[in-house]
Amino acid sequence: MTSYSTLNRLSRRDLLRAGLLGGIGMSLPSSWTEQSLAATTSTSAKWFRVVRIDRTTVQVPYREVPGRNMARELPHWQWTEVIEVELASGQRGFGETLLYYTWGVTDDDDLRRALGKNAVEIMWDDELGAGLQIALFDAVSRTAGVPIHALLASKMHDTTPLAWWNIDTTVEDMALECAEAHKQGYRAYKTKGRPWFDVWAQIEAAAKVVPESFHLAIDFNDTLLDAERGIPILIELEKHPQIDIWETPIPQGDIPGNKAIREQCRGKVGMHYGNPDPFVAIKEDVCDGFVVGRGATELMRAGTVAALADKPFWLQLVGTGITAAWSLQFGGVLSHATWPAVNCHQLYQHTLLTEPIKIEEGFAKVPDRPGLGFELDRHAIEKLRVDKPKSRPDPRRMVETTWPDGRKMYFNNGGGVNFVLNPFRKPGLPYFEHGVDSRLLPDDGSERWKELYELSRKGPYLV
Repeated sequence: MTSYSTLNRLSRRDLLRAGLLGGIGMSLPSSWTEQSLAATTSTSAKWFRVVRIDRTTVQVPYREVPGRNMARELPHWQWTEVIEVELASGQRGFGETLLYYTWGVTDDDDLRRALGKNAVEIMWDDELGAGLQIALFDAVSRTAGVPIHALLASKMHDTTPLAWWNIDTTVEDMALECAEAHKQGYRAYKTKGRPWFDVWAQIEAAAKVVPESFHLAIDFNDTLLDAERGIPILIELEKHPQIDIWETPIPQGDIPGNKAIREQCRGKVGMHYGNPDPFVAIKEDVCDGFVVGRGATELMRAGTVAALADKPFWLQLVGTGITAAWSLQFGGVLSHATWPAVNCHQLYQHTLLTEPIKIEEGFAKVPDRPGLGFELDRHAIEKLRVDKPKSRPDPRRMVETTWPDGRKMYFNNGGGVNFVLNPFRKPGLPYFEHGVDSRLLPDDGSERWKELYELSRKGPYLV
């Protein structure tokens, strides 16, 4: 079976000879549209007209272990919108938009723009939003009788790697999740490295329950702040052979700092594509690979650039099993999508598909059946259907962080999404320490809870 490191490689000399560094912002969607048209030529164009679009909001509950950790900062990831598109052919395609964490939410104007149009001609428009774009591709490929990957490019991989994902957790829960991931066939796990948890204890606990061949990718979201302080921590953690990738250990714009991490640390450095500008990232060789997301056109563009620059990447497309199925299609055609994809569908009690995505030794098969290659579980959709929230669900909550010396700090969700993360991205709060722990502090109705909640409204409150 293919390994994570198997790549169709081009040398940097080839890259420079091709002149990529002089045209990194090139626009290439016409070639992909031509691929789509070629894949649908055997079907009359009249059958691709969009005749109906339906939208259904569902609330998909988390599994127990991720649920008690996602409850701290990301309870709103449970709401997703399933979009179904019907074409004149009678075929229906489906997609989804994770309503409060996505690159693009489909709105009423997008639906009006799509109705009556030829789906083949509009589906490459990323501005239509995640759910509608996925549904259009699914409906078109079902009508043409081909898998979605046939509309994208030539298939290069029969299988593609997937990673298990969870937010930052307690030490015990990280070990539980890694063990469960390995049991289900995954060989890679991505999580968060945070100064409000003991990262040394987390990785040590995880390393005890999975073999050395199991890969850990740790996303710090800048919280190591700078290379001088971060490198000693990374080197110490790298004594565990499971460590594979450090994602955004310090701000991605810190080019000298990230280059220093690459030079002094064993773990590979992964960065979100686009920051710094791809021209700079490739010219300075500031990272080992990329994190690639967004819509179909941007995915193909970034994948093309990464291939020419000989940089592997993982696809980061977040949602339930619907989005994971969409991600598989791109994993099949993008040569350098060889780092395990992060889709986060493992968080949920239900995939919204009639059958699960099967994982064997870290890889999933790229389906060759028409469309996404999976079917929508309509029974589950009806069971989980809810009214669409008028705004992001944001229940009142407070996080308590404690240190062994008795310090306690309280964070209030009034700070918006990432109300714990954002303060730690700036100097001034405690740095990474052994023994630190955090929990969601339940509202017990006491005067003390109310007092702490009010005191933490203006920012982290230290006791």
